[in-house]
Amino acid sequence: MSLTLYPAIDLKDGACVRLRRGEMADATVYSDNPGAQARAWQDGGCRYIHVVDLNGAFAGKPVNAAAVRDIIANVTVPVQLGGGIRDLAGIAQWLNAGISRVILGSAAAKNPALVIEACREFPGRIAVGIDARDGFVATEGWAEISTIPATDLALRFEDAGVSAIIFTDIGRDGMLGGVNIAATIDLATRISTKVIASGGIGSLDDLAALKQAAQGRLDGVIVGRALYDGRVSLPESLALLDS
Repeated sequence: MSLTLYPAIDLKDGACVRLRRGEMADATVYSDNPGAQARAWQDGGCRYIHVVDLNGAFAGKPVNAAAVRDIIANVTVPVQLGGGIRDLAGIAQWLNAGISRVILGSAAAKNPALVIEACREFPGRIAVGIDARDGFVATEGWAEISTIPATDLALRFEDAGVSAIIFTDIGRDGMLGGVNIAATIDLATRISTKVIASGGIGSLDDLAALKQAAQGRLDGVIVGRALYDGRVSLPESLALLDS
């Protein structure tokens, strides 16, 4: 069963960057033209773009709005966006601007009622981002670690109508050592909501291992640094995941 490849565009100060383990001070800049980068992923065959406003995640409000609008203007494939979106007004604003799916992360952990209300108001267009360190949910751009187990948070939204759970093991993110397959598959087997794997893909072998373990239980995988660094070929990755 095929998996969707979501190329990651993480925005910091208007540029496309990748962090290591979520540390803003450890950022590598890959492009100062997010719109052109998004268009390149689309032209390469990607059917969905994953965007995170990193500054927004820390600030609790959108910061890289101009860059996000540039991305929307440059592609026709769906774009999902997370980072700093904390209320219904903010969700509506981005959906009306052309974003296909809004990702609620810190807001989902701190205000679960917002997720439920948003799913009711915008059916099929709300995803929940669950970022975990040692199994516990991290919020505010990964700066705060809660006492909520990642699986417990996912289970809260089982009947809410969430379109996808994006699960990231922070310890793996940007480190190119492979996704935490065990934790990702464990989560996927315990909930009915689609799960998108994130954090750590570093090679085609990593993608192959994830696909083999998924056995149809995952919707897709987010890939960032490995694509930018050329460690994985986009055509080869798409061919593998589509097979």
